Amino acid sequence: MLTKFETKSNRVKGLTFHPKRPWILASLHSGVIQLWDYRMGTLIDRFDEHEGPVRGVHFHNSQPLFVSGGDDYKIKVWNHKTHRCLFTLLGHLDYIRTVQFHHENPWIVSASDDQTIRIWNWQSRTCISVLTGHNHYVMCASFHPKEDLVVSASLDQTVRVWDIGSLKKKSVSPADDLMRFTQMNSDLFGGVDAIVKYVLEGHDRGVNWASFHPTLPLIVSGADDRQVKLWRMNETKAWEVDTLRGHMNNVSSVMFHAKQDIIVSNSEDKSIRVWDATKRTGIQTFRREHDRFWILAVHPEINLLAAGHDNGMIVFKLERERPAFAVSGDSLFYVKDRFLRYYECSTQKESQVIPIRRPGTPSLNQSPRTLSYSPTENAVLICSDLDGGSYELYIIPKESVGRSDVVQDAKRGTGGSAVFIARNRFAVLEKSTSQVLVKNLKNEVVKKSALPIPTDAIFYAGTGNLLCRSEDKVVIFDLQQRLVLGELQTPFVRYVVWSNDMESVALLSKHTIIIASKNLSSSARFMRQYV
Repeated sequence: MLTKFETKSNRVKGLTFHPKRPWILASLHSGVIQLWDYRMGTLIDRFDEHEGPVRGVHFHNSQPLFVSGGDDYKIKVWNHKTHRCLFTLLGHLDYIRTVQFHHENPWIVSASDDQTIRIWNWQSRTCISVLTGHNHYVMCASFHPKEDLVVSASLDQTVRVWDIGSLKKKSVSPADDLMRFTQMNSDLFGGVDAIVKYVLEGHDRGVNWASFHPTLPLIVSGADDRQVKLWRMNETKAWEVDTLRGHMNNVSSVMFHAKQDIIVSNSEDKSIRVWDATKRTGIQTFRREHDRFWILAVHPEINLLAAGHDNGMIVFKLERERPAFAVSGDSLFYVKDRFLRYYECSTQKESQVIPIRRPGTPSLNQSPRTLSYSPTENAVLICSDLDGGSYELYIIPKESVGRSDVVQDAKRGTGGSAVFIARNRFAVLEKSTSQVLVKNLKNEVVKKSALPIPTDAIFYAGTGNLLCRSEDKVVIFDLQQRLVLGELQTPFVRYVVWSNDMESVALLSKHTIIIASKNLSSSARFMRQYV
């Protein structure tokens, strides 16, 4: 898990990402709704007109609106530009669990402890349908991303799928008086706006959450029986596909990832679990020590998720998206889809060089983190976070470029970072002792050297030199003479880029770029501005 942003607050019960801006809304058990910029880590606004916990919140996908629902039985529609509540929708007779805008129509769907689901027209500010049938609290309800369907989950141990196709027809203004008269008659004599299409039974306890797949005819649900269930549906029926077991307490929320073939769930057992949706097996588990999880949100466009817990929320990625790469002259080496690949900038030709073996159990974070290249020896060092930090050394035979069938044995070792420092020498960081081991291409140690600062990563800084990174500064260190050549206070540096003549270096932090001379004696800082 790569945590991008974290807050501390009262218990977070509702979360929603803005589809375009780097914003997230968090609704709290205290009754406050917070609007955060997760990229800058700042609180933009707060809204506190609800009385009691606010459990549901959702951004509109195109208007400057969001909707909230709380324990005060009220649904409120807000304009976040004008910072005010536009109106309140009344009708539910108990706590409101979730609220959601329709992706196309001017509708809101709400789920309540009064055992009903309501669909509202937020433009006319009226309730246009009440979906009855559950006989216990309705814990969540949501629209299908494309079809005229609603899925709901209830403590009556069922998941229901509702067909709202006729509601869509009804909401279109009738063209003539005859149609209007026919519609009035059907309303008087019990016309139905929404019908139950499927009742999914299989959970042994109350169901807390159910979600549609963004593109496939699948539903995922989570319940107090500690199970996550996968369901498939067609035009005539729906059935259980599999059960995912592993949570040790009530499953609070479960969703399909927007971009990857995975399922993410969280639970009162203080864990977030990631499952392979095809193989239906667990991939990863992330735990908190003291905080139960209550809600998940998946960003609709990018690889971001959020989870709300007892003391705040986290925004995170499951894996890195930036590939490990190295530039050498006109060539770019990078790792993608378990292959070392080669790209020639002048001809724009790409080819596979060698397959990269990734041993061990399935994990999302097996992708390499850094890559270092020695052009004279045609050697590549690939570093990853496996086993607490490890590297693989490949000597690339010329004939293997472009051939995917060549299997190259790698020399392996452990270390926090590994970079070439000379034609046939590379340095490996031992984090625990803050020293580097200098090795040859046979992977044999030829020298050891203590580093001048506690170091968590090393970067190339010219032949025989290392740039050592700590939490708040960087140091240029000459390994041969064991001398500090330069030192600079910096925010936490993520990436280091040298100019072609090695006279200048760019140090990239989350919100800052520092351009410095090769000995770090002079520098200029550029702060990232968000509009």
